[in-house]
Amino acid sequence: MFADNGFHASAMDDIAGAAGVTKPVLYQHFASKRGLFTEVLNDVGGQLLTSLGTATAEATTGRDRVQAGFAAYFTFVTENEAAFRVLFGAAARNDPEFASIVDGILEDVAEAISLLIEIPGTAEHRRVLAHAVIGIAEATSRDALTADGTSLEPDRLAAWVAELAWFGLRGVRADDAAT
Repeated sequence: MFADNGFHASAMDDIAGAAGVTKPVLYQHFASKRGLFTEVLNDVGGQLLTSLGTATAEATTGRDRVQAGFAAYFTFVTENEAAFRVLFGAAARNDPEFASIVDGILEDVAEAISLLIEIPGTAEHRRVLAHAVIGIAEATSRDALTADGTSLEPDRLAAWVAELAWFGLRGVRADDAAT
């Protein structure tokens, strides 16, 4: 409901109906629509972070981690398009409380990615590069999810974007060498 209608246009009656429960049952679990949306954001963010962690933990080389991370991300997005639209949509970005939650999720993802980046730089340098990788993935996802409801194949997206990221990261120098 949130992905299709946005936060404000989604009524608790409609959400309850879509979930197959009554509105009072919904309110037994969530104090408000805002509370429900907050829980949805945290749940989607947790699922994404778990997916990325599982995929990259199984990889044995840096190149494989980049490929596996992008493959997990694009698979998550294409299989959970509604979740992507909720997490990165206007409702989550235009409300300060929701934006703070999304920013926290992105910080957690950036932290996880930064630990996988093997460059001769500082932790801050790796964190900035991790945010750049997140930006590439998000922008590519927006482009890949087409208006007609189809999407590009996640493994193909992962191969293309992983190649860009891998060779880009291989060219990164330590701070003092870059000046």
